[in-house]
Amino acid sequence: MSPNGSDRSSRRPMRRKLPQVLTAGLILATATGCTYEDFPRLGMPTPVTEEAPRILSLWQGSWAAALATGVLVWGLILWSIIFHRRSRTKVEVPPQTRYNMPIEALYTVTPLIIVSVLFYFTARDETKLLSLAPKPAHTINVVGYQWSWGFNYIENVPGVKGDAQKAPNLLAIPDKYREDFPANAGGVYDYGIPGTRNPQTGNPGPTLWLPKGEKVRFVLTSRDVIHSFWVVPFLMKQDVIPGHTNAFEVTPSQEGTFMGKCAELCGVDHSRMLLNVKVVSPERYQQHLKELAEQGQTGYIPSGIEQTDPARNAETNKL
Repeated sequence: MSPNGSDRSSRRPMRRKLPQVLTAGLILATATGCTYEDFPRLGMPTPVTEEAPRILSLWQGSWAAALATGVLVWGLILWSIIFHRRSRTKVEVPPQTRYNMPIEALYTVTPLIIVSVLFYFTARDETKLLSLAPKPAHTINVVGYQWSWGFNYIENVPGVKGDAQKAPNLLAIPDKYREDFPANAGGVYDYGIPGTRNPQTGNPGPTLWLPKGEKVRFVLTSRDVIHSFWVVPFLMKQDVIPGHTNAFEVTPSQEGTFMGKCAELCGVDHSRMLLNVKVVSPERYQQHLKELAEQGQTGYIPSGIEQTDPARNAETNKL
């Protein structure tokens, strides 16, 4: 048998296997847990706040840009493979292209344009998401500690006396956040341990209650190490840093109980640092605050350590 004949016979099995390989790849690419309704979100959960769709749009746009870039790169690779493969009859070296300034400029400018566009939309959305209203309807101090969560509801609760602006336990909260606290807010609190569970669902972790349709400011503080406050269907998370206060605001748009967790490796029981977020009507939210007061959970739990000098200086420079 001639060498050419043996080459042809050796290539036939590969040609027969090619449809099978392509079919397997298609199955792997499509056999996910997503339904038809889930697919447009590209793995993201259903948003439950008024701010979350902005994050979802940025996520979808990033995927669209990545897919367009990938199609272009894959197309160039396949075009090179098909049209510039080695000839069976010609053995000479093909023409070489060197120092092609237009192509080299294209390779340099195109990535810069892609990165600049992604940076613009990311910076625009981040600025909007982290902007704070002058007077939010509600303020909740989320306290992270090894290994659970505490919640200081800085509210005017009937029958509870105090002043959150002067509360000694809120050392970790700078004045610029205290100025927006309600006047004479005695407040109530709740907290958890790794074994705490939601009494209605049985899900692990303490339960943070929120009112639907009303803006809530989260002021994040830590007592020990860096944590990260992540409520999954909020589509965003933020670090909880000892000696440095972070804050963001959301407006819940859907009632229900949702899961949250710490997204920063914070110690041996990090995996048990879970929480639940229960979104209810504003009337039920106020009733829950009264229930906490009736249980004797009035005032505030310690929120963390005092602001560090670098954090304090950073706050001063922003004013």
